[in-house]
Amino acid sequence: MPSKNRAPSVFFAIFPIFIILCLPNVSAQNHPVFACDTDTTPALINYTFCDSSLDVKTRVDDLVKRLTLQEKIVNLVDNAGSIDRLGIPKYEWWSEALHGVSYVGPGTHFSSLVPGATSFPQVILTAASFNETLFKTIGKVVSTEARAMYNVGLAGLTFWSPNINIFRDPRWGRGQETPGEDPTLTSKYGAAYVQGLQERDDGDKDRLKVGACCKHYTAYDVDNWKGIERYDFNAVVTKQDMDDTYQPPFKSCVLDGNVASVMCSYNQVNGKPTCGDPDLLTGVIRGEWKLNGYISSDCDSLDVMFKNQHWENTPEKIAADALIAGLDLNCGSFLSQHTEAAIKAGLVKESEVDRAVTNNFATLMRLGFFDGNPSKQIYGKLGPKDVCTPANQELAREAARQGIVLLKNSAGSLPLSPTAIKSLAVIGPNANVTKTMIGNYEGTPCKYTTPLQGLTASVATVYQAGCTNVACGTAQVDEAKKVAAAADAVVLIMGSDLSIEAESRDRVDITLPGQQNLLITEVAKVSKGPVILVIMSGGGMDIQFAKENPKITSILWVGFPGEAGGAALADIIFGLYNPSGRLPMSWYPQSYTTKVNMTDMNMRPDPATGYPGRTYRFYTGDTVYLFGDGLSYSEFTHHLVKAPKLVSVPLTEGHVCRSTACKSVAAVEQTCTNLAFDIHLRVTNSGAMGGSHTVFLFSSPPAVHGAPRKHLLGFKKVNLGPREQGVVRFSVDVCKDLSLVDEVGDRKVALGQHVLHVGNLKHSLNVKI
Repeated sequence: MPSKNRAPSVFFAIFPIFIILCLPNVSAQNHPVFACDTDTTPALINYTFCDSSLDVKTRVDDLVKRLTLQEKIVNLVDNAGSIDRLGIPKYEWWSEALHGVSYVGPGTHFSSLVPGATSFPQVILTAASFNETLFKTIGKVVSTEARAMYNVGLAGLTFWSPNINIFRDPRWGRGQETPGEDPTLTSKYGAAYVQGLQERDDGDKDRLKVGACCKHYTAYDVDNWKGIERYDFNAVVTKQDMDDTYQPPFKSCVLDGNVASVMCSYNQVNGKPTCGDPDLLTGVIRGEWKLNGYISSDCDSLDVMFKNQHWENTPEKIAADALIAGLDLNCGSFLSQHTEAAIKAGLVKESEVDRAVTNNFATLMRLGFFDGNPSKQIYGKLGPKDVCTPANQELAREAARQGIVLLKNSAGSLPLSPTAIKSLAVIGPNANVTKTMIGNYEGTPCKYTTPLQGLTASVATVYQAGCTNVACGTAQVDEAKKVAAAADAVVLIMGSDLSIEAESRDRVDITLPGQQNLLITEVAKVSKGPVILVIMSGGGMDIQFAKENPKITSILWVGFPGEAGGAALADIIFGLYNPSGRLPMSWYPQSYTTKVNMTDMNMRPDPATGYPGRTYRFYTGDTVYLFGDGLSYSEFTHHLVKAPKLVSVPLTEGHVCRSTACKSVAAVEQTCTNLAFDIHLRVTNSGAMGGSHTVFLFSSPPAVHGAPRKHLLGFKKVNLGPREQGVVRFSVDVCKDLSLVDEVGDRKVALGQHVLHVGNLKHSLNVKI
């Protein structure tokens, strides 16, 4: 989302001011949109659906009974129509808040009243902090700013974020929007961010602060690669990979995050469009996971089902398929145009429309939309003063600091001393960028601090772009070498931007664009002091040449670091902050792109064909950097304090595995009750600088059922002063954490030796019956 048929995010990104000027009365409008305005229409007080003291079901049932078919149908689409006779105004469902309130989507605008909102790092960098508390805190700030903007008529209450697809292939242009390649990290990020967005400060579990949406369901991660587009791509996925990799983040989003919405994707999965698949929608999201909310389509995906995928031969059949499958809301106009004809043709019952609008209206009721004037409600006093506050902007800087990853650091390189460095050469096409730093699904930020500005605040700098843009068709090598040779240290800020990797733009190569490699190598040759290479990108890059070059003393990855990215980078380079970010995705050599077809959805390797598999969990080939890599200015060590060596799985007396040798046992309730244990670790900061450290708990299971080589069970962030020790505890649920998905999609506990890893520490654990 957005689809090719609606205004793409790139258009909004280039022309935000133009959009504001062209929207009627946006800057003049300063009141929220809401129903049941009993102050101006006292008669509405007699309607049951306007009685906020009643439960949501009673109110929604009353409302739906009052509606004509046409009134229901106009509420099946994102640009929902008004029902004037009942005091219900138009409502635009489509707003975005991926990493801050965004101007992508027609539901949100900036104006002179609120000219910008806090722009946090793009999700891939925030995920690199491995800090669940941070994920949730950002969500809380974003929802507060969203509510403040809603109160002055500039935003809706439903935000179609986060993106929790697995970043399976480094070429995917939208990987930057996701928390990375690991299902555990992605699941924890999704649930925490959703909780931050949705949970109210009064603890009312039935109500929502704003409505979040987990997308794009499911197995979606090909946009436009070598002419293969998301609109007609069929993701062929095994049951094992589906339940082991692609589905866990969505399951967690619904069950742990209690998300208000799930959005189905453009692609097909195993030959069926996701938005028309009753097994995926009604069966799994609504049935197995019990979604309390609505299911939305991606924008114009019903149109895509008809025109691109030719799923049915009439639009009425498409509308019927989507409603019967369990779709509640159509981003686009397809259902408003074709539902009535589908009902008249006997293709779908009106009861399906009732179900859909019931779920939609119930969500709006949980948001307070039907409770009368928002100024009298819990968040009614928020306004422009609550957007871009100093505290929120400081959080954007802190999030970038926590996410930035130090990948290489030769002795005596970083941190630089601001007093010892008399001149700093700052070189590269991303050294003085603004827009690049916030990635896509962006809003107008409060302000920008570019890398050059951040560094210049501490030392005297000399700036040379080195390339006219990131494509770097011809590098200005001589000019760059001249300033580098004269400086005490050099910071090269390279990488990509949305012209290289973005929605609808997958990469073919994973090298640095154009002549960037040449520029880096030539500058490093003439430099007399430390050379710090900074990569600003969403996906990984093949920078093996720089990793191996002794003249390049340090390498940092800064993702797309948000509005305060330049300040955060300077904080780390000058040692005001000890880096603690870890890569949320693996970085591969360019040879990967010739060996691996991007459209192959299989996670596991295939020795017969030489297919190397995907992500650190299964990939068998060479890497430049691995998931979880990252250095600190301190040395952290781990000592195991407590962990069992044996876990016994209780089985019923007549269980087949008591008489037959089994490789695994089913992870079912009677087996799994109270089957958990604790692991305690002592973590020591043996360095002279305080800082945060991420403790990863990995497991390598027995080699059965195509088990991953290694997978992440959990992670904890600990903050320790110089020479300080701390204890980190993990609770391991055997059936949840040590189980595997077998070849037919069933969850099993593997019997035998599991190896637990924490850093360089390994601990063997025998699971037996």
